Amino acid sequence: MTTGHESAGKCNYDPFDLSSPHKKWKAFRAESPVFYHEETDYWVVTKHEDVKQVFDDWNTFSSDNAQAPMRPMCAQGKQIMKDGGFTAYSGLSARVPPDHTRIRKIVQTAFGPRRFKAIEPKIEDIIDRSLAAVKSKAEIDFFQEIAYPVPALVLFTLMGIPDGDVPKVKDWATSRAALTWGNLSDEEQLPHAHKMVEYWSYCRDLVAARRQQPGDDLPSDLLQAQFDGGEITDEEIAGVMYSVLFAGHETTTTLMTNALKVLMENRETWDEICADPSKIKNATEEVLRYAPSIVSWRRRAKTDTRIGFVDVPENANILMIMGSANRDEDLFKDGETFDIQRENARNHLSFGYGVHFCPGFQLAKMEFGIMLRELTKRFPNMTLKDGSAVEYVRNISFRVPNRLDIKLGTPA
Repeated sequence: MTTGHESAGKCNYDPFDLSSPHKKWKAFRAESPVFYHEETDYWVVTKHEDVKQVFDDWNTFSSDNAQAPMRPMCAQGKQIMKDGGFTAYSGLSARVPPDHTRIRKIVQTAFGPRRFKAIEPKIEDIIDRSLAAVKSKAEIDFFQEIAYPVPALVLFTLMGIPDGDVPKVKDWATSRAALTWGNLSDEEQLPHAHKMVEYWSYCRDLVAARRQQPGDDLPSDLLQAQFDGGEITDEEIAGVMYSVLFAGHETTTTLMTNALKVLMENRETWDEICADPSKIKNATEEVLRYAPSIVSWRRRAKTDTRIGFVDVPENANILMIMGSANRDEDLFKDGETFDIQRENARNHLSFGYGVHFCPGFQLAKMEFGIMLRELTKRFPNMTLKDGSAVEYVRNISFRVPNRLDIKLGTPA
């Protein structure tokens, strides 16, 4: 056994830099799969078996820090949020049983196959309109023009949010990501604190509005479940809205962009999918394995424990690198290679594992699958624009590109 501390000095690791982390992650898996990172005070876990162990053991590894700011909110920011009535708590990801079990059971009844089947034609219509709007262009920024608005329009249809509110909800989501997973100075935190007050107020108002006038949407479903005896409060429903309004579109935006970049860089694979759309299903799993939206997540050790062969102390913060675990050669042969024929691609950890497995995984796969089908059908000759550079937003969890310049080529 080892304490893992000897690895901290030599790794020179900046976990907020997600521009090209894979080579470093591979070295960690080989040399120090679990180690202490002094600068962030986190224990970093990089191998599939170990990440899965932490996800699966919620009794030992609490999720109560999953939504905590990487850099604690400054006093002035806390006061802004307190004065604004900000009382938001995680919808599900930072909760633990029994509250997590109680709320998730109700959410799953509303966030299930019936709801997704009903929304599928709407997804197809949103994607059709979005791609039709750019078909006459020679070049587009795929991130801004397609991947950014489409998942938001889909999700907000599910949530009953007017299309006109998309920009401000997207803006609030950006602020939430910066506060929670970024590394902001005290001064940088303040405008985002004000936006979080606005965001939480919006979620609470949405629940109150649906109580007065129900619709065919998720908050109305949750309120109906409450009326039918489901044990969930209005504040908890607002908390679900607070979580889903962020996670339900930001992650899909990033998935679509990362996927298209990888497919453009693997031209033979792109052509293969264009020729045979039946390969989209497994290609989706391989994209999720190879280029996920969320590359790391957090836990806290509730007691002295061991991860792999490393002793970890009570109250230790844990950073699970799923982006590394998904390429672990012990499970995925040639894990650094993108291969849509890979038979075990679905063993990735991009949706988490255990009791906190992402409840929206079906929606994400459906939406991405429709988008990929339509792109290959309409723009089989698209390519990356020569010389365009992709930069990634500095944060610890979401591998978000700032743009993706695409030449659409001759339409089909």
